[in-house]
Amino acid sequence: MDEARARDVLAAAGVLPGAGTGSAHAAQLLALGENAVFAAGDLVVKVGRDAELVDRARRELDIALWLDEAGVPAVRAAASEPLLVDGHPVTVWHRLPDAVRPAEPRDLAELLRVVHATPLPPFELPGRDLLGGVERWLRLAGDAIDPADAAYLRARRDGFATEAAGLTPHLAPGPIHGDALPRNVHVGPDGPVLVDLETVSSDLREHDLVVMVLSHDRYGVSDAAYESFAQAYGWDVRVWEGCSVLRGARETASCAWVAQHAPSNPKALVEFERRVASLREGDETVRWLPF
Repeated sequence: MDEARARDVLAAAGVLPGAGTGSAHAAQLLALGENAVFAAGDLVVKVGRDAELVDRARRELDIALWLDEAGVPAVRAAASEPLLVDGHPVTVWHRLPDAVRPAEPRDLAELLRVVHATPLPPFELPGRDLLGGVERWLRLAGDAIDPADAAYLRARRDGFATEAAGLTPHLAPGPIHGDALPRNVHVGPDGPVLVDLETVSSDLREHDLVVMVLSHDRYGVSDAAYESFAQAYGWDVRVWEGCSVLRGARETASCAWVAQHAPSNPKALVEFERRVASLREGDETVRWLPF
């Protein structure tokens, strides 16, 4: 799904003020990844890549309501049900005030402590299927990527899935964000809030902590920033014997995620090939570029 297609869906959804092609064209594109995210007036609209994501969109709205009722600082939904427009799930959200500063790892850690201490909702949360998207992302990549690279990632996925199933956690399992990155925290005038709730799950809390380990190792998060995260949370997941397994699973998923953009974005293909090569060579000094 490119930007033009996402704007067509946005126009057809009719959810923006002055609904129509004009308002969709004028909407600000905030992100284009698994979803296209647009802002207009007091609303933010997420357009999902395909109909396979409609159940996840519905669950994300339920999660937003649960977190609101639990008092967890998080983005709030403006409509309780997703729309399915031309094969794309569409959800509508209240726009957050402008950020007063960039989110930092310690902001994320403090929010994770709140989420991890929140009782489970009255509905069932899924487990964190970290590797579940790999097949879909590789399928969307199609012929744009080397079939040998796709086969390598599938084998790596299967190996880490088996290892992860046998882990013994240090922390009690429970609610997690599932994609715990500072980019999923918005610091407004009232403080940090969580955004992008579609991966909220009930699983090993270590999942949320390992993300920052990979960010430190692959994306250049500084030692000081990582230490601030671990201190704010109150525990460094790197001392846990299962850390390398969840880190490897996350690394595999992060590599495959880029592949879905390769057919339409040459830079994505270059980054995908960089990532696969570093995994094949076992070179953990290669820094990955955020995408």
